[in-house]
Amino acid sequence: MHKPDSHSVNLAAAFGFVLLAGVLVVLPHLLSFSQQEVLVLLVINVLLVCSYRLLTLTGEWSLAHAVIMGVGAYTSALVAKKLSVPVPLAMLAGASMAGFLAFLLSFPLFRMKGFYFLIASFAAGEVIRLSWKWSDLTFLFGGPKGIKRIPSFPDFLSIDFYEPVNYYYLCLIVVTISLLILYRVEKSRIGLTFHAIHWQDKLAESVGVNTFRYRTLAFVFSAFFAGLAGALYAHYVGAIAPNRFSVEEMVYILIWAIVGGTATFYGPIIGVVVLTIVNEIVLRSLGVEEMRPMFYGALLIIAILFLPDGLESLVPKIKRLFGKRDKESNGSLASPQIAE
Repeated sequence: MHKPDSHSVNLAAAFGFVLLAGVLVVLPHLLSFSQQEVLVLLVINVLLVCSYRLLTLTGEWSLAHAVIMGVGAYTSALVAKKLSVPVPLAMLAGASMAGFLAFLLSFPLFRMKGFYFLIASFAAGEVIRLSWKWSDLTFLFGGPKGIKRIPSFPDFLSIDFYEPVNYYYLCLIVVTISLLILYRVEKSRIGLTFHAIHWQDKLAESVGVNTFRYRTLAFVFSAFFAGLAGALYAHYVGAIAPNRFSVEEMVYILIWAIVGGTATFYGPIIGVVVLTIVNEIVLRSLGVEEMRPMFYGALLIIAILFLPDGLESLVPKIKRLFGKRDKESNGSLASPQIAE
């Protein structure tokens, strides 16, 4: 049996990355203005759903991730607007606040597991989100109307980041660096411990692993990058409101992750990219984009029934299919030589 050597595999992977990078650089110049804006939000959502996957590595699914994204957005917006802190530093402050809040929430939340953790995370998120609407705090958070006229990312070397294409490249750089960090964390000893806690938490505890500490670490890491996604969103859109981070938005994050799959690093990315394309091209061209919740619900049911491992499970099948064709092609070429 012929087995490809590591040099060929590395060469193919390098070629794939170069091709992907080329597509990502050229893509915004092939789109309309409104499609460029969608592309910016898509890149931000890629970071959001990948940060969510890091928490699921420990086996816990939260319903507070959209609100934690909102914490990053609100904090960054307030720090930049009220304290006149430069936007890049305000973004780091927003991400840090989201991580710190996750650290505080971990003490009550990780006393529970499974369904109880899910419901408790939803309740904690709603308390935070509703506090943004509280009339006594309207002077700070803007109440139901939220915060408007949020400072945009400052110009750099005459580059206007108010333009979608320029902001897309900025988001692409930030998200790429963030994904590399998340990937390295997953492949490190810490990431392997996350997996161990997911599958055998009692066994991990029996060999001295502090499962509470590692669950908290995963929660804080995922919240930091969710907060960073929120900060990128706030300084691009220029206005945020509590309803932007409601349970409906949380459901979309869940569907992206479940439909794409969470067994691999690229699964959630496939989910959010495919569903965004379907939403923005198929539903919008049909003029039924307001039916997105119903469509997403139906798609979730279909995915659970017929593709329980998500869209990521199709990737190895496609690889095997192409591998089989290559073998057949090589075999047909080799056969005459054998005959000779």
